[in-house]
Amino acid sequence: MFHKILIANRGEIALRVLRTCREMGIRTVVAHSQADAGSMPVRLADESICIGPAEARQSYLNIPSIISAASITDSEAIHPGYGLLSENAAFAEICRACGITFIGPAPEAIRLMGDKAQARAMAKQAGAPVVPGSEGPLEGVDEAQALADSIGYPVIVKAAAGGGGRGMRIVRARDMLAQAFATCQAEAAQAFGSSELYLEKFVEEARHVEVQVLGDRNGIRVHLGERDCSVQRRHQKLLEESPASAITEETRAGLYKAALMVANSVNYVSAGTVEFLVAHDGSFYFIEMNTRIQVEHPVTEMLTGIDIVREQIRIASGEPLGYKQKDVEFRGHAIECRINAEDPEHFTPSPGTITAWLPPGGPGVRVDSHMAPGAVVTPFYDSLIAKIIVHGRNRAEAIARMYRALGETVVEGVKTTIPYHQKLLADPAFLSGDHTLPRLEVGP
Repeated sequence: MFHKILIANRGEIALRVLRTCREMGIRTVVAHSQADAGSMPVRLADESICIGPAEARQSYLNIPSIISAASITDSEAIHPGYGLLSENAAFAEICRACGITFIGPAPEAIRLMGDKAQARAMAKQAGAPVVPGSEGPLEGVDEAQALADSIGYPVIVKAAAGGGGRGMRIVRARDMLAQAFATCQAEAAQAFGSSELYLEKFVEEARHVEVQVLGDRNGIRVHLGERDCSVQRRHQKLLEESPASAITEETRAGLYKAALMVANSVNYVSAGTVEFLVAHDGSFYFIEMNTRIQVEHPVTEMLTGIDIVREQIRIASGEPLGYKQKDVEFRGHAIECRINAEDPEHFTPSPGTITAWLPPGGPGVRVDSHMAPGAVVTPFYDSLIAKIIVHGRNRAEAIARMYRALGETVVEGVKTTIPYHQKLLADPAFLSGDHTLPRLEVGP
């Protein structure tokens, strides 16, 4: 097992990783920007090291600085958290070349699944159902036009190397495709350094359901159930829950089987998530695989009792998983609300200083946050300030518990999305459990 791990991330996920390391008896080094010098993870770490100014490209995305920080502090491994460098195959390769363990999958798996066109082809070859669309990156708008004509509108154009809704457009008519294609190319080139695009049939009113998987170096792979992530804005998740409601046991079993087929096809090692669109008739389609820990991983932890960060660290150190699928148990229902420092009416950022902070408590409530009175929410990074996660015996109890927890939460100094979540929990479409992506999209 590792003696010291460098955490190459910030905010709540840096603190989340730090806490598990401390329980495992592993010393931690938090690599931080100048803007985060006074943050909770920095204050609680065994060691900290500044890797650059506030700008992420000069700090959290600065690979030479992070590798140097690991070397200077004699860190044996780096945990990248989520976002930032967590799915950067080049970074994982550099770690390997420098004799530092990257806590995540092999760079080959990151690279393969990070290209959505390649990932789609791999999933199809493995036997997982995929949405009708291009088999690889499109040569140009003429090829996109011909393919869209053959599979029918609406279609969705996506950046091959992208994620998070950037470089993505839904096209509902033929005369809209050329403009959408050009816009996606420009966005993809700017965001990901690649303008390659692919095209798929757009599945109307689908649910976004993902399956958490774990794999060790001995080829043992298990799933930890599914999460419904259908409540989104601009393709960004706002609320996640497990188990997914309004899907049959047959569909659920099919999702699990397909997720493990995809993971096996790339000999996947570490924690990962296989994502699907689920249609009203129960049919489902692979859309992508995230080769990192997810923001919403606590939902699964509440349901299974398995610490996914601990499993990542154990697997990266060479330890076997130590259990099989039959040993994984699922209990009750869990929900997570992402609390962002944003205006709940328009979802515009609301940076500032937290003047009052009182998180909720009570039975079945967990809060993952790096906030405290006096903490500064800067404009430099993601606006996530907390995740409130609840567990109940069933969905109704979990919803009631979340509503109570949101009402207890006190945040002053910045606006937050708590009022939005309170409205959502009372929405008939959400309460019915039969909601889909378009119906619960909010904002322009």
